[in-house]
Amino acid sequence: MNEHTEKSQSGDAGIDRRTLLKLTGGIAAMSIASASVAAQASLELTNEWDKTFKKSDKVDHKKVTFTNRYGITLAADLYQPKGATGKLAALALSGPFGAVKEQSSGLYAQTMAERGFITLAFDPSYTGESGGQPRHVASPDINTEDFSAAVDFLGLQPNVDRERIGIIGICGWGGMALNAAAVDKRIKAVAASTMYDMTRVMSKGYNDSMTKEERTAALEHLSQQRWADAENGAPAVGPVSLELQGGEPQFVVEYAGYYKSKERGFHPRAINSNASWTLTTPLSFMNMPLLSYIDEISPRPTLLIHGEIAHSRYFSETAYEAAAEPKELMIIEGANHTDLYDQMDKIPFDKLQAFFTENLD
Repeated sequence: MNEHTEKSQSGDAGIDRRTLLKLTGGIAAMSIASASVAAQASLELTNEWDKTFKKSDKVDHKKVTFTNRYGITLAADLYQPKGATGKLAALALSGPFGAVKEQSSGLYAQTMAERGFITLAFDPSYTGESGGQPRHVASPDINTEDFSAAVDFLGLQPNVDRERIGIIGICGWGGMALNAAAVDKRIKAVAASTMYDMTRVMSKGYNDSMTKEERTAALEHLSQQRWADAENGAPAVGPVSLELQGGEPQFVVEYAGYYKSKERGFHPRAINSNASWTLTTPLSFMNMPLLSYIDEISPRPTLLIHGEIAHSRYFSETAYEAAAEPKELMIIEGANHTDLYDQMDKIPFDKLQAFFTENLD
């Protein structure tokens, strides 16, 4: 990160870039761009194929919507194996943090549909094509609920066996998926790929390096930001995400290499490609730990997948230690954090297929 700090457009009440890096895990620290706050009385979904990956001729695809327990309407892509008959096992997918269903979660969903599962990749509340105001806000509670609402939707489909539903979370939504599996006993198996515990990184910094004094100062900044937002009548925003200036940490460069590349993962609706989290997004994450009850996923199985050289590997390792059996940690040789977003030679789809086939039988 550059040595100089940059104040947000909200003025003196803003949070400097270095502070936000500790709060939001790199992406959100640099993801403070202007976002549409137009009211969404109803969702207007795109009809064209606008994914960052090629459409498979082995699956059927359609856009769908469903509503979560808080009354927010979510947009999703439903993938089904062509020619499948009878009731099938199903998977709900989301992530990474700041991404949309047209990116990594859609790639995972389509690939798992090719392997025989009905899959649902959804945009979380307040992001992408999903509803919720203001735009570009995240919540450990509401986004956990989004997974359970996706399970609701899948379980109502006539060709889904509601006793055979699992979930996959990627990056920051890996933590949400583990949290959802702990509380929602309908979820029979959970996998988290290149997982981030966003509450841990926002409240403690990378590798738990944030001191109590730094945490107090950060919360003071965020509290003052609320005054600025209240006076302005809208959440503050700032620079476009992942616009590299030079000197950023390698993992930030890797994020930009995915989200900013039109050959890999750029999508105009993705916060990390083209937009922003609101400045006060970290508040609830700093106060509500996600994985407090991870051991209560048991006796249902947990699979954690992470890259060998990922800066975030410790999140999966400590989650694995806290989880109860049956559990498995799979380390992908030579892979960094974002390799598991879209690199087909590194994402272990054979393992994912075997895991869910065995545990959703």
